[in-house]
Amino acid sequence: MQARYNLFCNQGGGTHDDTIFYRLEHSWLLVVNASNAEKMWKLLNEHLPAAGVELENLHGRRALIAMQGPRSVEMLQPHVDVDLAALRYYFCAEGHVIGIPATIARTGYTGEDGFELFVEGEDAPPIWNELLRAHWDEGLEACGLGARDVLRLEAGMPLYGHELNETITPIQAGLKWAVKLEKPEFVGKEALHEQLQLDAYSRIAGLVMEGRTPAREGYPVWYQGRTVGTVRSGSIAPSVENKNIATALVAAEAAAIGTRLEVEIRGKFHAATVVAMPFYKRAK
Repeated sequence: MQARYNLFCNQGGGTHDDTIFYRLEHSWLLVVNASNAEKMWKLLNEHLPAAGVELENLHGRRALIAMQGPRSVEMLQPHVDVDLAALRYYFCAEGHVIGIPATIARTGYTGEDGFELFVEGEDAPPIWNELLRAHWDEGLEACGLGARDVLRLEAGMPLYGHELNETITPIQAGLKWAVKLEKPEFVGKEALHEQLQLDAYSRIAGLVMEGRTPAREGYPVWYQGRTVGTVRSGSIAPSVENKNIATALVAAEAAAIGTRLEVEIRGKFHAATVVAMPFYKRAK
């Protein structure tokens, strides 16, 4: 059973949400960003085909536990009845975790190998506690969205509300690979096609700052004496020699790799260079 990254666009090509579809044995599981759950539920019902499709809203009833990192197979395998080594990236299986029914997917949003466990809400605490208890001495730790955000930024993965939103299209976010213009019809197709044809759109670029001053969301970006965009995400990157990295939505002429830019931080200008993304790529 396979999973696929997907985007829902509005008529102007902007992004309602980026999601993952999981094809299960008897149904499909759509995982949206939690902050967009209400919006996406309304949108799906508005576009519900007349025949053969039934929707069930599991938001608030189901839970997701992600175990991520190069030792995730080793640590998770003793607790599941699925052959994790045989489960390919972006595939999933129905199974059990410590005897509890779960959908086990080799997915995640950290740029590392790992798994996501979809379980009933009441089953999440015992699974969480048992995994930590069993592997704490081996280095397994609980982490929050702050840590996840650093990892996904290092891996060049867009985050909704930052590199994607209702006015930033997948094309601008560097997700052209996920846009299938050969499909006969989908919402936003005409706008995205026109954007690609004109090739004049502002786009997400990766920046490495010079010095120790970090770039933060909303800081203006300058090129040749004029503002050309704003920072969308920024952080110190432990996996990139502790450099300060950022993404910025900038004009096309300022987005080429190697371009020298300046980020305005509290009235002072700090040098930055456009680099290729991802900033970090894990070894296979």
